[in-house]
Amino acid sequence: MESVEFGMGIRRPGFNVFALGSTGSGRHELIEDFLTQQAANEPIPSDWCYVYNFEDSYRPLALELPAGQGIIFGQDMKEMIDELRTVLPATFETEEYRIRRQAVEARLREHQESAYSELQEEARRRHLDLLRTPSGLVFAPVDENNEVIEPESFQKLHEAEKDRIRSDIAEMQTRLQAVLQQVPDWEREVRKNLSALQEEVAHFTVDPILGRLLEKYAEMADVVRYLTAVQADILQNIDRFIQIEGSETAAGAPETAAASRGDDLRRLSRYQVNLLVDRSHLSGAPVVYEDNPAYGNLVGRVEYMTRMGGMDTDFTLIRAGALHRANGGYLMIDARRLLLEPYAWEGLKRALRSDQIRIETPGQMLSQVNVITLEPQPIPLDVKIALVGDRSLYYMLSQNDPDFEELFKVAADFEDHADRTPAFQQLYAHLIATMAQERNLRPLDRESTARVVDEGARMAADAHKLSMRVNVIADLLQEADYWAARNGVEVIRLAHIEQALAAQEYRSGRIPERSREAILQGTIHIATDGAAVGQINGLSVLDLGKIRFGQPSRITARVRMGRGEVVGIEREVALSGQIHSKGVLILASFLSSRYATDYPLSLHASLVFEQSYGGVDGDSASSTELYALLSALAAVPIRQSLAVTGSVDQFGNVQAIGGVNEKIEGFFAICQARGLNGEQGVLIPQANVRNLMLRRPVIDAVSAGKFQIYPVSTIDQGIELLTGLTAGQPDEAGEYPEGTINRRVQDRLRDFARRWFAFHRPGGEQVAVGR
Repeated sequence: MESVEFGMGIRRPGFNVFALGSTGSGRHELIEDFLTQQAANEPIPSDWCYVYNFEDSYRPLALELPAGQGIIFGQDMKEMIDELRTVLPATFETEEYRIRRQAVEARLREHQESAYSELQEEARRRHLDLLRTPSGLVFAPVDENNEVIEPESFQKLHEAEKDRIRSDIAEMQTRLQAVLQQVPDWEREVRKNLSALQEEVAHFTVDPILGRLLEKYAEMADVVRYLTAVQADILQNIDRFIQIEGSETAAGAPETAAASRGDDLRRLSRYQVNLLVDRSHLSGAPVVYEDNPAYGNLVGRVEYMTRMGGMDTDFTLIRAGALHRANGGYLMIDARRLLLEPYAWEGLKRALRSDQIRIETPGQMLSQVNVITLEPQPIPLDVKIALVGDRSLYYMLSQNDPDFEELFKVAADFEDHADRTPAFQQLYAHLIATMAQERNLRPLDRESTARVVDEGARMAADAHKLSMRVNVIADLLQEADYWAARNGVEVIRLAHIEQALAAQEYRSGRIPERSREAILQGTIHIATDGAAVGQINGLSVLDLGKIRFGQPSRITARVRMGRGEVVGIEREVALSGQIHSKGVLILASFLSSRYATDYPLSLHASLVFEQSYGGVDGDSASSTELYALLSALAAVPIRQSLAVTGSVDQFGNVQAIGGVNEKIEGFFAICQARGLNGEQGVLIPQANVRNLMLRRPVIDAVSAGKFQIYPVSTIDQGIELLTGLTAGQPDEAGEYPEGTINRRVQDRLRDFARRWFAFHRPGGEQVAVGR
């Protein structure tokens, strides 16, 4: 927690935190509680909005506003647009505007009428008339009564007259064409004048309304620039507001009217405010936990909608990511979930390296997509990240990602266990009570609390430690509360804790039961009485998800004269792991250094886990295999009522192993099913005594003398218990006393050496080996 406090407190680039530890250790709750308390005293960061970019519609602008002002600004813009939609159409329906508009339009008519009148007068003077036909305006000759001369009459005229008429018509047609060419210029001038009139009139309406907002947000330069651009755009697009009011009655069918109104409203969506991050509800800096750290959920995304058979988007469809929501505060992410999401890890690193949040698709980030889409303006990033993951992920990232240690410089390594001191044990009891209270569980009495503390020590596999896997403890409390409710009591008692533990074992007990059943039925041969040479009961632990149980294994050893090889049959058939193979090689080293320092080890020994059909790994059976070897070499039987666990070094010291409680309980269950007689028991390393946190049936049986647990420190101690014979200590010459186990082994190995030399010496002569 000091590491977390340091990492969250130092405001320097790259000092983000990776909280590593075991699952269920409560890291998430601890960090979240710490951050919540720290964030409460820190200032609330700014709101962020996206607005339309009037210069480049594909690059929306990001606006920063004080906390809580974003929603107010958005409402102000909405009210402004609603007011303009009402006021502007009314402004352009006033009598003054109508008169001024008509005056502008009248000037166009005056130009046209004046030009056409002049043409008409000139035409009459030349006995021509201007006619409107389907093919356009044309001139035609007329008589004294202004009647158009028919073609037959025209043909009867003198040629000179006809030539004059043709000449006049051509000249007038040229003058008409010149007038018609001037019409677009006159119309353009009128439109320009009308636009200027609209803008002039609109200024009287728009300026006061926008002026209020400009005054309100005068201290925010970016907002002022945006409002100024809004004002200019509205004045340039007055028709958008006028058409909206007219469209409500312009359409015929209701469906058509609704569609038309929708199109008109979309034209005004450019004036909306997309409130990306709203801090109005906060009282301090934000603390965000992103449960689904997909790329889009992390850095934000641009959504699309179907419109007229295609995909369309705009700045109002930009959505915030966790980085936006946590900006100015703290963000917690599960490291495993983050790494499982495509591109999410790279997106997070890119944001941290650049100190800004850039919303883009993964294809854009990787420069693989050239589709035109929005490119929102990046937002500055100021956030502290806390990744929560297990140790393997932390070391993997440290080794394989060069960016990791630059971006996550603080490691908070949460301890799995704590020392079981009286003071901490009292705190642990308070923790149990707190978890019960927070989850609305029944209170625990003293005995049940003490039992949960003991279970914490068992989870730690150490009588002097307590497990910090608080989630598992919380599950146990909830199950005990269930049984207390079933029994109709208001306090969780010791019986309810025991009932919950028994129920847990029962629910996951199918495979252990099948394993014990195979032994009890004789399918798998495990002896729990009598004695046998070169055969011993080993103990192993099986981990199957949440299921962890011990079971005995029959280990046998056979010896003969050979080249000094100790062969593990599992290793020969690739069923042995590297650690187990290492343990077998240690056995050969032990035999050579203890018994054959003056002559070659002329031994071939084979070791095997009988009826084992899967892989074998670990060195916890190496002492067990050595006992079987010594029994086979000395030809001394081993008590089958005992089982053994423990690793061994080259000097014969028995070393600690894991899973000692489960191993003892696994062998005890077999012995109990066959009947306890006081002779059964297990040999464990002396170093594992502190790890003993056995279930109550085993403790009761040991207390009653029906089951034995023997801690041993050396191979000599163990072999004496297993055979009932003295191991023996060497004299100055390295010789062991007659009748001891070590002497029998020594003599057997010497005999192998003599026969080996005799077998390989020419003539088969005997060679003296040792005494």
